[in-house]
Amino acid sequence: MEQEERSGYSGPLLFWPPSGGERIGGKDLAERGGGMIGAAAGLLVLAAAFVTATISGLFGMAGGLLLMGLLAWLLPVSAAFVMHGLLQLVANGWRAILHRSHIDWRVVGHYAIGSAIAAATVAMLTFVPSRPLLYLLMGLVPALTWLPRDWIRLDAARPTHGIIAGLCATGLNLTAGVSGPLLDIFFVRTAMGRHRIIATKAATQVFAHTAKILVFGGYLLFASGAGTLPLWLVPLAIPLSIAGTMLGGRILDRISDRSFLAWTRLIVTGIGIVYLIEGARLAWG
Repeated sequence: MEQEERSGYSGPLLFWPPSGGERIGGKDLAERGGGMIGAAAGLLVLAAAFVTATISGLFGMAGGLLLMGLLAWLLPVSAAFVMHGLLQLVANGWRAILHRSHIDWRVVGHYAIGSAIAAATVAMLTFVPSRPLLYLLMGLVPALTWLPRDWIRLDAARPTHGIIAGLCATGLNLTAGVSGPLLDIFFVRTAMGRHRIIATKAATQVFAHTAKILVFGGYLLFASGAGTLPLWLVPLAIPLSIAGTMLGGRILDRISDRSFLAWTRLIVTGIGIVYLIEGARLAWG
Protein backbone atom coordinates (compact mmCIF):
# COMPACT_ATOMS: atom_id res chain seq x y z
CA MET A 1 0.00 0.00 0.00
CA GLU A 2 2.86 2.36 0.80
CA GLN A 3 4.33 1.89 -2.68
CA GLU A 4 0.91 2.49 -4.20
CA GLU A 5 0.44 5.70 -2.23
CA ARG A 6 3.83 7.11 -3.17
CA SER A 7 4.08 6.17 -6.80
CA GLY A 8 0.47 5.58 -7.87
CA TYR A 9 1.49 2.17 -9.22
CA SER A 10 1.13 -1.15 -7.41
CA GLY A 11 2.74 -3.48 -9.98
CA PRO A 12 6.38 -4.46 -10.42
CA LEU A 13 8.64 -1.45 -9.95
CA LEU A 14 10.69 -1.61 -13.17
CA PHE A 15 11.13 2.03 -14.09
CA TRP A 16 12.75 5.06 -12.53
CA PRO A 17 10.30 6.95 -10.29
CA PRO A 18 9.10 10.13 -12.01
CA SER A 19 9.78 12.23 -8.93
CA GLY A 20 11.44 12.01 -5.54
CA GLY A 21 14.22 9.64 -4.49
CA GLU A 22 14.81 6.14 -5.72
CA ARG A 23 12.40 3.74 -4.02
CA ILE A 24 12.29 -0.03 -3.79
CA GLY A 25 9.14 -1.68 -2.49
CA GLY A 26 7.81 1.67 -1.30
CA LYS A 27 10.86 2.57 0.82
CA ASP A 28 13.33 5.34 0.22
CA LEU A 29 16.87 4.17 -0.28
CA ALA A 30 17.93 6.09 2.80
CA GLU A 31 15.53 3.91 4.83
CA ARG A 32 17.08 0.69 3.51
CA GLY A 33 20.75 1.66 3.66
CA GLY A 34 20.87 3.42 0.30
CA GLY A 35 22.41 6.63 1.62
CA MET A 36 26.10 7.40 1.97
CA ILE A 37 27.77 4.04 2.43
CA GLY A 38 29.76 3.43 5.60
CA ALA A 39 33.32 2.28 6.22
CA ALA A 40 32.53 -1.45 6.10
CA ALA A 41 30.72 -1.13 2.79
CA GLY A 42 33.52 1.08 1.50
CA LEU A 43 36.08 -1.62 2.32
CA LEU A 44 33.87 -4.11 0.51
CA VAL A 45 33.89 -1.91 -2.59
CA LEU A 46 37.68 -1.57 -2.42
CA ALA A 47 38.13 -5.33 -2.13
CA ALA A 48 35.70 -5.82 -5.01
CA ALA A 49 37.65 -3.33 -7.12
CA PHE A 50 40.74 -5.55 -6.84
CA VAL A 51 39.00 -8.90 -7.24
CA THR A 52 36.77 -7.86 -10.14
CA ALA A 53 39.66 -6.14 -11.93
CA THR A 54 41.60 -9.41 -11.67
CA ILE A 55 38.65 -11.34 -13.09
CA SER A 56 38.20 -8.79 -15.88
CA GLY A 57 41.91 -8.91 -16.65
CA LEU A 58 41.57 -12.65 -17.08
CA PHE A 59 38.16 -13.07 -18.74
CA GLY A 60 37.44 -9.58 -20.07
CA MET A 61 33.90 -9.15 -18.73
CA ALA A 62 32.86 -11.25 -15.69
CA GLY A 63 34.50 -8.84 -13.27
CA GLY A 64 32.50 -5.86 -14.48
CA LEU A 65 29.30 -7.87 -14.14
CA LEU A 66 30.12 -8.74 -10.53
CA LEU A 67 31.11 -5.19 -9.66
CA MET A 68 27.95 -3.68 -11.13
CA GLY A 69 25.79 -6.04 -9.08
CA LEU A 70 27.58 -5.14 -5.86
CA LEU A 71 27.41 -1.39 -6.48
CA ALA A 72 23.71 -1.57 -7.40
CA TRP A 73 23.11 -3.34 -4.09
CA LEU A 74 24.92 -0.62 -2.11
CA LEU A 75 24.05 2.57 -4.02
CA PRO A 76 21.20 4.21 -5.92
CA VAL A 77 21.25 3.10 -9.55
CA SER A 78 22.59 6.35 -11.00
CA ALA A 79 25.38 6.47 -8.40
CA ALA A 80 26.19 2.81 -9.08
CA PHE A 81 26.46 3.53 -12.81
CA VAL A 82 28.91 6.39 -12.24
CA MET A 83 31.05 4.52 -9.68
CA HIS A 84 31.10 1.45 -11.92
CA GLY A 85 32.09 3.63 -14.85
CA LEU A 86 34.93 5.23 -12.89
CA LEU A 87 36.36 1.96 -11.58
CA GLN A 88 35.96 0.08 -14.86
CA LEU A 89 37.43 3.00 -16.80
CA VAL A 90 40.59 2.63 -14.72
CA ALA A 91 40.65 -1.18 -15.00
CA ASN A 92 39.99 -1.22 -18.75
CA GLY A 93 42.27 1.71 -19.43
CA TRP A 94 45.16 0.11 -17.59
CA ARG A 95 44.48 -3.23 -19.28
CA ALA A 96 44.58 -1.48 -22.65
CA ILE A 97 47.91 0.10 -21.70
CA LEU A 98 49.37 -3.23 -20.58
CA HIS A 99 48.34 -4.95 -23.82
CA ARG A 100 48.63 -1.92 -26.11
CA SER A 101 50.78 -3.79 -28.60
CA HIS A 102 47.86 -6.17 -29.23
CA ILE A 103 45.15 -3.51 -29.76
CA ASP A 104 43.44 -3.32 -33.16
CA TRP A 105 43.00 0.45 -33.40
CA ARG A 106 40.80 0.26 -36.51
CA VAL A 107 38.22 -1.67 -34.50
CA VAL A 108 38.50 0.84 -31.65
CA GLY A 109 37.95 3.79 -33.99
CA HIS A 110 34.83 2.32 -35.56
CA TYR A 111 33.50 1.34 -32.13
CA ALA A 112 33.98 4.91 -30.86
CA ILE A 113 31.66 6.25 -33.56
CA GLY A 114 28.81 3.94 -32.55
CA SER A 115 29.50 4.55 -28.87
CA ALA A 116 29.11 8.32 -29.28
CA ILE A 117 25.76 7.87 -31.06
CA ALA A 118 24.45 5.58 -28.30
CA ALA A 119 25.56 7.93 -25.52
CA ALA A 120 23.90 10.94 -27.15
CA THR A 121 20.65 9.00 -27.63
CA VAL A 122 20.41 7.73 -24.02
CA ALA A 123 21.33 11.18 -22.68
CA MET A 124 18.45 12.74 -24.63
CA LEU A 125 16.01 10.09 -23.40
CA THR A 126 17.13 10.65 -19.76
CA PHE A 127 16.44 6.98 -19.00
CA VAL A 128 17.57 5.41 -15.73
CA PRO A 129 16.46 1.84 -14.90
CA SER A 130 15.10 0.99 -11.48
CA ARG A 131 17.05 -1.47 -9.34
CA PRO A 132 14.78 -4.48 -10.11
CA LEU A 133 14.95 -3.79 -13.84
CA LEU A 134 18.72 -3.37 -13.66
CA TYR A 135 19.18 -6.78 -12.04
CA LEU A 136 16.82 -8.42 -14.53
CA LEU A 137 18.71 -6.90 -17.45
CA MET A 138 22.08 -7.91 -15.98
CA GLY A 139 20.72 -11.41 -15.50
CA LEU A 140 19.64 -11.68 -19.13
CA VAL A 141 22.86 -10.32 -20.64
CA PRO A 142 24.92 -13.53 -20.05
CA ALA A 143 22.41 -15.52 -22.13
CA LEU A 144 24.03 -13.88 -25.16
CA THR A 145 27.13 -16.03 -24.62
CA TRP A 146 25.09 -19.16 -25.49
CA LEU A 147 23.90 -17.98 -28.90
CA PRO A 148 25.22 -20.36 -31.59
CA ARG A 149 27.94 -18.72 -33.66
CA ASP A 150 26.16 -19.68 -36.88
CA TRP A 151 23.09 -17.62 -35.91
CA ILE A 152 24.80 -14.25 -35.96
CA ARG A 153 27.61 -13.48 -38.40
CA LEU A 154 29.24 -10.38 -36.98
CA ASP A 155 32.89 -9.42 -37.10
CA ALA A 156 34.20 -6.37 -35.23
CA ALA A 157 37.04 -6.12 -37.74
CA ARG A 158 34.58 -5.03 -40.43
CA PRO A 159 34.00 -1.24 -40.28
CA THR A 160 30.19 -1.37 -40.35
CA HIS A 161 30.08 -4.11 -37.74
CA GLY A 162 32.51 -2.18 -35.56
CA ILE A 163 30.19 0.83 -35.54
CA ILE A 164 27.20 -1.40 -34.77
CA ALA A 165 29.20 -2.95 -31.93
CA GLY A 166 29.80 0.48 -30.41
CA LEU A 167 26.15 1.45 -30.80
CA CYS A 168 24.73 -1.75 -29.32
CA ALA A 169 27.33 -2.41 -26.62
CA THR A 170 27.36 1.17 -25.30
CA GLY A 171 23.56 1.31 -25.46
CA LEU A 172 23.35 -1.88 -23.37
CA ASN A 173 26.03 -0.56 -21.02
CA LEU A 174 23.92 2.53 -20.38
CA THR A 175 20.77 0.53 -19.62
CA ALA A 176 21.98 -2.76 -18.09
CA GLY A 177 25.28 -1.48 -16.71
CA VAL A 178 27.34 -4.13 -18.54
CA SER A 179 27.77 -5.28 -22.12
CA GLY A 180 30.63 -7.78 -22.21
CA PRO A 181 28.64 -10.78 -23.51
CA LEU A 182 27.09 -8.67 -26.28
CA LEU A 183 30.47 -7.28 -27.27
CA ASP A 184 31.84 -10.81 -27.45
CA ILE A 185 29.42 -11.62 -30.28
CA PHE A 186 31.35 -9.20 -32.45
CA PHE A 187 34.67 -10.88 -31.66
CA VAL A 188 33.93 -14.62 -31.90
CA ARG A 189 34.36 -14.62 -35.69
CA THR A 190 37.54 -12.58 -35.78
CA ALA A 191 40.94 -14.16 -36.26
CA MET A 192 42.13 -12.63 -32.99
CA GLY A 193 43.71 -14.65 -30.20
CA ARG A 194 42.87 -14.15 -26.54
CA HIS A 195 45.44 -11.38 -26.01
CA ARG A 196 44.21 -9.36 -28.99
CA ILE A 197 40.59 -9.82 -27.94
CA ILE A 198 41.28 -8.73 -24.35
CA ALA A 199 43.33 -5.71 -25.45
CA THR A 200 40.91 -4.48 -28.12
CA LYS A 201 37.85 -4.98 -25.93
CA ALA A 202 39.54 -3.09 -23.10
CA ALA A 203 40.23 -0.14 -25.40
CA THR A 204 36.65 -0.08 -26.68
CA GLN A 205 35.25 -0.22 -23.15
CA VAL A 206 37.13 2.95 -22.26
CA PHE A 207 34.61 4.74 -24.49
CA ALA A 208 31.63 2.85 -23.03
CA HIS A 209 32.53 3.64 -19.42
CA THR A 210 33.37 7.25 -20.21
CA ALA A 211 29.89 7.55 -21.74
CA LYS A 212 28.40 6.08 -18.56
CA ILE A 213 30.13 8.70 -16.41
CA LEU A 214 29.06 11.57 -18.67
CA VAL A 215 25.45 10.43 -19.09
CA PHE A 216 24.69 9.59 -15.44
CA GLY A 217 26.96 12.09 -13.71
CA GLY A 218 24.27 14.73 -13.99
CA TYR A 219 21.86 12.67 -11.90
CA LEU A 220 24.30 12.79 -9.01
CA LEU A 221 24.49 16.57 -9.21
CA PHE A 222 20.79 17.33 -9.47
CA ALA A 223 18.80 14.34 -8.19
CA SER A 224 17.80 13.94 -4.57
CA GLY A 225 20.21 11.80 -2.59
CA ALA A 226 23.11 13.00 -4.74
CA GLY A 227 25.50 12.77 -1.80
CA THR A 228 25.25 8.99 -1.74
CA LEU A 229 28.26 8.59 -4.06
CA PRO A 230 31.40 8.23 -1.90
CA LEU A 231 33.93 9.88 -4.20
CA TRP A 232 36.72 9.25 -1.71
CA LEU A 233 36.62 5.60 -2.76
CA VAL A 234 37.85 6.38 -6.26
CA PRO A 235 41.47 7.39 -5.51
CA LEU A 236 41.78 4.43 -3.15
CA ALA A 237 40.27 2.00 -5.65
CA ILE A 238 42.42 3.10 -8.61
CA PRO A 239 45.67 1.37 -7.51
CA LEU A 240 43.70 -1.72 -6.50
CA SER A 241 42.08 -1.87 -9.95
CA ILE A 242 45.48 -1.50 -11.59
CA ALA A 243 46.99 -4.23 -9.39
CA GLY A 244 44.09 -6.58 -10.10
CA THR A 245 44.37 -5.93 -13.83
CA MET A 246 48.08 -6.78 -13.77
CA LEU A 247 47.43 -9.99 -11.84
CA GLY A 248 44.69 -11.02 -14.25
CA GLY A 249 47.00 -10.38 -17.18
CA ARG A 250 49.63 -12.69 -15.71
CA ILE A 251 47.09 -15.46 -15.21
CA LEU A 252 45.85 -14.94 -18.78
CA ASP A 253 49.33 -15.83 -20.07
CA ARG A 254 49.03 -19.26 -18.47
CA ILE A 255 45.72 -20.46 -19.87
CA SER A 256 44.75 -21.68 -23.34
CA ASP A 257 42.28 -20.04 -25.73
CA ARG A 258 39.93 -22.99 -25.24
CA SER A 259 39.92 -22.71 -21.44
CA PHE A 260 39.51 -18.95 -21.71
CA LEU A 261 36.29 -19.21 -23.74
CA ALA A 262 34.80 -22.10 -21.74
CA TRP A 263 35.34 -20.57 -18.29
CA THR A 264 34.12 -17.15 -19.41
CA ARG A 265 30.78 -18.58 -20.50
CA LEU A 266 30.24 -20.63 -17.33
CA ILE A 267 31.17 -17.84 -14.91
CA VAL A 268 28.99 -15.12 -16.47
CA THR A 269 26.07 -17.56 -16.76
CA GLY A 270 26.24 -18.36 -13.05
CA ILE A 271 26.33 -14.66 -12.17
CA GLY A 272 23.39 -14.02 -14.51
CA ILE A 273 21.22 -16.63 -12.81
CA VAL A 274 21.84 -15.02 -9.42
CA TYR A 275 20.91 -11.59 -10.80
CA LEU A 276 17.70 -12.89 -12.39
CA ILE A 277 16.62 -14.31 -9.04
CA GLU A 278 17.44 -11.04 -7.25
CA GLY A 279 15.68 -8.93 -9.89
CA ALA A 280 12.54 -11.08 -9.65
CA ARG A 281 12.62 -10.88 -5.86
CA LEU A 282 12.87 -7.09 -5.89
CA ALA A 283 10.18 -6.64 -8.54
CA TRP A 284 7.61 -9.15 -7.42
CA GLY A 285 8.69 -10.28 -3.97
